[in-house]
Amino acid sequence: MLAGEDYVADRRLATAVFLALKLARPLFLEGEAGVGKTELAKVLASGLGRPLVRLQCYEGLDTAAAVYEWNYPRQMIEIRLAEAAGGADRAALSRQIFTEAFLLKRPLLQALAPDDGVAPVLLIDELDRTDEPFEAYLLEVLAEYQVTIPELGPVRAKEPPVVVITSNRTREIHDAIKRRCLYHWVDYPDAERELAIVRRKCPRASASLAREVVAFTQRLRAMDLFKAPGIAETLDWAEALIALDRVALDPATVADTLGALIKYQDDLATLTPETTARLVDEARRESATT
Repeated sequence: MLAGEDYVADRRLATAVFLALKLARPLFLEGEAGVGKTELAKVLASGLGRPLVRLQCYEGLDTAAAVYEWNYPRQMIEIRLAEAAGGADRAALSRQIFTEAFLLKRPLLQALAPDDGVAPVLLIDELDRTDEPFEAYLLEVLAEYQVTIPELGPVRAKEPPVVVITSNRTREIHDAIKRRCLYHWVDYPDAERELAIVRRKCPRASASLAREVVAFTQRLRAMDLFKAPGIAETLDWAEALIALDRVALDPATVADTLGALIKYQDDLATLTPETTARLVDEARRESATT
């Protein structure tokens, strides 16, 4: 299924995905940025024919943005209409305005109680960007596939969504979260798999250019860089070279396009003209022998 959606996974990752689906367990993906964690959730949604519900995490994320909130303007209108009609029963009105009709579903509640009844793929993206209290809130969601709304009680999924959680490991995620998930570390691809990815995602690249791009990028990852390029950067760079009608690497073109591959000035400064020329020469020689 993954291959059919142009996602090149190794056997360990494919096995982790299979078990997550078979056992109805959340899948926790950890790894550097740009290695395909978020893309996997998108591919799963497409391959399974399910909608994708994405919760993009950030510092300060709370239940109003992640789970639900009440439609206060609509509730106020309902109260004003009842008062204008006269004889409003306050107790009955209170019960009436705290119903599902006035509930605004945010990503977590959308995934647990979808309006169309189809269990989606729930992507909780970059969980490491949130605060620890939100992690604690997720424990009920991941263990029971439910959330508790004080005015309504627990809302439990009739069919559990497929849950994918990603982390770039900018901080450690609590063990209680990981215990509820199947864990997989998504590493940088080896040269063979990266070449297969480039050929699938950038079909306009010549065979020689694809090999040289992969060989060059693999050498960069072996250097002591602040942020090694991920597969996302490899694909961006390949597309940039295609846009310039290049069929092979040369030092001048590499120097002009490194901004698609390297994102930090200190790393760019490391790649002197001499270093760049050497890496290009090594990449071209390796490409010629494969």
